[in-house]
Amino acid sequence: MNGVVLVTGVMAAGKSTVAQALAERLPGVAHVRGDVFRRMIVSGRREYTPGAAGPAVGEARARTEAEAQLRLRYRLSAATADEYARAGFTAVVQDVILGPALPAYVETVRTRPLHVVVLAPDADTVAAREAAREKKGYGADWTVAALDAELRARTPRIGLWLDTTELTVGETVEAILAGRQRARVI
Repeated sequence: MNGVVLVTGVMAAGKSTVAQALAERLPGVAHVRGDVFRRMIVSGRREYTPGAAGPAVGEARARTEAEAQLRLRYRLSAATADEYARAGFTAVVQDVILGPALPAYVETVRTRPLHVVVLAPDADTVAAREAAREKKGYGADWTVAALDAELRARTPRIGLWLDTTELTVGETVEAILAGRQRARVI
């Protein structure tokens, strides 16, 4: 695999671990972690949460700003991936990019080929992984069930979708490599 490889899925789907393992299997790879761009905003960061905008004008403004920051994060990771690819590296990008944001992200990346891998373990597996990890992504705003529903109902079926419920990290990487032609979207 060369060019850009996007590994996406819900929080706790295994994106970070799988992307790193995939990067370690390929020659000349940069691992682009999308969340890094969110954390770079030190002051004025607005966290994107579902249903955060209520009837109040201030809440709607905060929701609009959170959405703008999320789109900025996606543009920055796509541009970074393109720059690594231009320098001769394969860029493995890892981030939560779901729903209509996924085809928009695909359009933003300029590098060809572009591969999309969607990790889609079942919701019970995601919940168990979330409980076992130190970093917590779910809570009152985001639930495993809600994000899983977003993935399955609103995310276009582009690229390689893998049910990783029963797969180890190594098996997942092997499945990605074996399915690289299906993962290639452009």
